[in-house]
This record gives sequence, C-alpha cells and structure tokens, in this order.
Amino acid sequence: MFDELSSRFEDAVKGLRGDAKISENNINDALKEVKKALLDADVSLSVVKDFISDVKNKAIGEEVVRGVNPGQKFIEVVNKELINIMGIENIPLIDKEDGIETILMAGLQGAGKTTATGKLGLYLKEKEKKVLLVAADIYRPAAVEQLKTIGSQYDLEVFSSKKSNSKPEEIAKDALDYAHENNVDSLIIDTAGRLQIDDSMMNEMVRIKEVTRPDEVLLVVDSMIGQEAADLTKSFHEKVGITGAILTKMDGDSRGGAALSIRKISGKPIKFIGTGEKIEALQPFHPERMASRILGMGDVLTLVEKAQKEVELADAEIMQKKLQDATFDFNDFVKQMRLIKRMGSLGGLIKLIPGMNKIDDGMIKNGEDQLKKIESMISSMTLEEKQKPEILAAQPSRRQRIAQGSGYEAKDVDKVLADFQRMRGFMKQMSNGGMPGMGGMGMPGMGGMGMPGMGGMGMPGMGGGNINKSFKKQKINKKKKGFADL
Repeated sequence: MFDELSSRFEDAVKGLRGDAKISENNINDALKEVKKALLDADVSLSVVKDFISDVKNKAIGEEVVRGVNPGQKFIEVVNKELINIMGIENIPLIDKEDGIETILMAGLQGAGKTTATGKLGLYLKEKEKKVLLVAADIYRPAAVEQLKTIGSQYDLEVFSSKKSNSKPEEIAKDALDYAHENNVDSLIIDTAGRLQIDDSMMNEMVRIKEVTRPDEVLLVVDSMIGQEAADLTKSFHEKVGITGAILTKMDGDSRGGAALSIRKISGKPIKFIGTGEKIEALQPFHPERMASRILGMGDVLTLVEKAQKEVELADAEIMQKKLQDATFDFNDFVKQMRLIKRMGSLGGLIKLIPGMNKIDDGMIKNGEDQLKKIESMISSMTLEEKQKPEILAAQPSRRQRIAQGSGYEAKDVDKVLADFQRMRGFMKQMSNGGMPGMGGMGMPGMGGMGMPGMGGMGMPGMGGGNINKSFKKQKINKKKKGFADL
C-alpha cells in the first residue's frame, strides 16, 4: 500500500538541503515532484491543487533547526497537510448508550459490501456487542448465502426473509423488529449494489433508510477505482445521505488516491479501511497513521494494536522471562511464527515499522519461504529437541535425522541451529538492557533482514519489554511528534 507514492515523496525532497530556511526557490522542484506523485497516485486534480498550495504557503519561511535538514522540515509540513485533507482524526461509529445502533451498508456491486458487512459485524462483536447481520440484497445470486456463510464462520447471527417475494425495505423493517425483541445492540443491513448509480437503487436505499432510520449509512468503496471513489461518495451523499465510507481492497494495487480524496471532495470521513481478504482485516481509519505510511514513516501504533489483540499479557510476560533467562526454545519460536500469521502477512507487518518500507518484496518473500522451511524442520524434531536446542549442537546424528525428515540438507539444519543460538544470546543481552532494535541480527534462516518485533519496539514478548509496557498502560499514547522531532 502506497509503496510507489512513498518512494516518489522521498525523491521529491532529495534536493532540499543546506539552507537555514525554506524558500520558494528551494521548494519549487520538490513541489513539482509531489504534484506529479499525487496525480500518478490517482488523487483528484482539485485536491492536488489545494494540497500543493497549502503546503507551499505553510512551508515557505519555516526555520530549519540545528540537526534537521530542509527536506525533513518540508516533509513535516507535508505530513500535517496529508492529515488535514484526510480528516485530521479518526471518526468512530456512533455508540448509543440505549437502543439499537443501526448501520446501513451501501455501495456499487463488486466493492466488497457483503464481506465488509461481515467484517464490521466481527469488529463490533469483539467490542462485546450483540450483532445482527441483515441480508437485504435480494438481487445478486448467492448474496444471502454468502452473508450466512460469513455469519456461521464467526458466530454472527444473520437475519433473512423466509418469503421469496419480500422487498428489501420489508426485510429491513422485520429485522429491526426482531432486533428489538432479542436485545440486539448493533444491526448491520447489507443492501444490493448496482454496476452504476441509478434511480432504482437510490430510491430503494431511501425507502430502507426511511423504515430503519439508521444511525450510520456507510458507503463501501473499492479503492481500486481511484479518484472516482471521491465523486462516488459525494454523489451517494447528495442522493441518499451518508455518514461515512469504508475503503476496501487497500492491500491491492491501489495507488492511494481514494484515501486522499474522499474527505476533501465529499465532506464525509473514511471510517474504516479493508486491508486484506481475511474477515479480521478491517481497521478504523486514522488519518495521522495513513499519512505516516504514505511518507514511509511506518505505523507503530497499528502494529502494537495488532499485537495487543492477539496476545495475552500473561503470555507476553512469560515470553519475556524466557528471553531474559535464555530458555526461549523451538516451541516458543513456532508460537511466535503462528502469532505473526494471525496478525497478517509478514510483508504487511514489516512495512508498519519505521524505515522498513524499502525492503524489497523479493526479500520478504524469501523470508516467508525461510520461515516455512524452519517450521518444517521443527516439525521433524522430538519434544526434547524442541525444548532443549543445545542437545542438537552436541549430536550431529540428530541434525542429520531432522534434515532427512524435513526434506532438507544437514547444512540447512546447522545454519538454523546456529542462527537460533545467536538469536538467544542477542535477545538475552537486549532483555537485560542491551541495545533495542533489530541489530541486523535477523531471525534464523532469514539472513540479515531481521524480523519485525525482534527489537525493543515490536512483537509481543519478543523485545526489550516495551510491548509489555504497552499492555500494562492499556491505552496507546497517541501524542504525535512532528517529523523533524523524530
């Protein structure tokens, strides 16, 4: 996500250096590059013009403090303006103390509306809401069954009409009555889409809205359609009245234009983004975090939230103790690998770490392959070997047996064991107050690439204790620094 845009922004500021103050002369070339980058990313032309003008006005005359070059100061201004055009802060869903929170899902066909309905249902269920999904798309073949399948997989109740000729607004009204009778907290209505906006769809949406009087009307938008996403949001709002948007397929080959244009053109906030096919891959949209990703500065808050969601504090403390005592074993290693898989793709996690956005996709793929290779070797170990890796170092015959059992060569097992022992020593040193960070040491079999969370900032139980502090605080410190202060 945003890899190309991030690279172009970095290229734009390379020529800014040496001056004590940003002037029109020394930022014109940078602004031209930024403009090209935004247009290539499919950002609306009107948004680009306003953005460039605002950045120029706010950057010129900015003093460059000692130790910070003009390029960094320029990026600080750009960062603030990116946040401004995307909405400044996250706009959460309405949280009613009494009554049913009713959410109406709208959008064109193919935007991922039914899947987004399921994802939003799971998101609210994890907040301890009793959720009811409503299958009101009576036109698309198998739409009702698709929603029922999602519901059964994640224990989400789905309401559908038992009559074949029910109208969508009748289904929605019956679902609302059922929700009142069964103490439902959140009602999410999946409606039909069309290939393009037409009067019949809009009229149907208005009728459903009239009978349900929803608290939220969320437009599901495919980020792959680029700047058209903003115009679509504006059109839906003018005809139906929406409260926000969900931007889907952000993990695909999208160039970022939709995320930068929707709020500015439509006046409606992006409330969530879909970042993968998994039902769990729905994130609240935070403009400041998205700006950070666009500028290649990572997104540590999202990484920590992912970790908090997957790991219990007690487990993290146990892992911390094992690291301090150098008793971290292959069983623990497998647990950590599976944790990473639950949190998302390795590539996606790595790019949340500041400075790691430039890692080549080929290197990430190689790292993923190496992890599979290691897991296969560990599967060929006995319980004693997993718990006491040191016995493998003393007995070559054991390593030979593991190699044969996993389909690899003895030298591959030797390397994994050597890397693991080095990692043990490094992690013990780091846990006892050594230098946080990845240190270039890397995970076994991953060369010098390193692994997210192997330092003091990252993965639960794997670092110098910082993640434990995050768990204990229960709240993430959301104080933001300017880029020049980093």
